[in-house]
Amino acid sequence: MEHKLFKVTLLGEGAVGKTSLRRQYLGESFEKNYAMTIGADFATKRVILDHVEYTIVIWDLAGQPRFKEVREAYYRGTKGALLVFDLSRGDSFKMLSSWIEELLINNKNKKIPMVLVGNKSDLRGSNLKTIPSSFGEDYAEQLSIWSGFKIPYIETSAQNGDNVEPAFETLTEQLIKHAYQEEIELR
Repeated sequence: MEHKLFKVTLLGEGAVGKTSLRRQYLGESFEKNYAMTIGADFATKRVILDHVEYTIVIWDLAGQPRFKEVREAYYRGTKGALLVFDLSRGDSFKMLSSWIEELLINNKNKKIPMVLVGNKSDLRGSNLKTIPSSFGEDYAEQLSIWSGFKIPYIETSAQNGDNVEPAFETLTEQLIKHAYQEEIELR
């Protein structure tokens, strides 16, 4: 069986739910008490598609500004990213462009496949004002034009598990497609 490895990075402000998304995807339980990621954390998941085994190495980077220098080393070799914001925090949406810039600066200016993720969809309908879906859809369209990749927008709830697996699966499919295109170009 053929084997391929992809490094995926979770990007976004602190407390947007990156760790909870990773934990849900790996089948771990949701933690109600917020525990800040210190520097970076990683996990792996093996996926088999069409007789090929893919190892997805998921790097969960601390979102707080004080960890910026620590994060720099963890971007190298990133092949794909989940760009995550909190649907109940407009500031986390406004900071997305700085996360893309940080990724580019620390990953040899390579544009890579991404999925834009609006997390905490379970808060829609609560007393909190949430970012409209159209904002995420419009931004994903802008990112698609800029990057040359189709950047999907998916709303998730790490707490309930809603759309978590599809977000990671969509990114994995994009990584496979991109790797295949790169192989053809190298021939």
